[in-house]
Amino acid sequence: MHTFTYPEIGATRVDPLPSGYAHLRHRARVGRGRAAFEAAGAAVTEWRMHRTTGTLVDASADRAEVGGFVEVTLRMGPLRFTAPCEVVWAEYTPTRIGFAYGTLGGHPERGEESFVVELADDGTVWFAVTAFSRPALWYTRLAGPLVPVLQRLYARRLGRTLRRMATG
Repeated sequence: MHTFTYPEIGATRVDPLPSGYAHLRHRARVGRGRAAFEAAGAAVTEWRMHRTTGTLVDASADRAEVGGFVEVTLRMGPLRFTAPCEVVWAEYTPTRIGFAYGTLGGHPERGEESFVVELADDGTVWFAVTAFSRPALWYTRLAGPLVPVLQRLYARRLGRTLRRMATG
């Protein structure tokens, strides 16, 4: 059993996001039509979107499911930042596919992040990243306002990557 490092489990599924955290909301058009939606949804929930950006993902299951353990490792040159998480919700419907994971002990941040693909009525496929977080370790506290900037850049990179995956 893992212990979450924040009390608002599942809060990326509802508005408003909890106060006392930095908030991230990023939305990007990634394609059009059912085939693009299904390709994007599979890429997100089967960890391929993250892996394609060069992120290392060690997951307890091949697909995002509630209670699944995920360890994400980001590499920046010779540095490695490991982020243990647990999937707190997952959704697989005809128009919405995605999941959120929450931070566990040892994660550089405290909070939650969701990755959702939606098929709009007009056939447009959207990808959304929603997160709330605050520093948990000395180096993220030291980095201060740089961390949200890096999170936003990473969310944009995920959107670009997913667009290629959904339409390629």
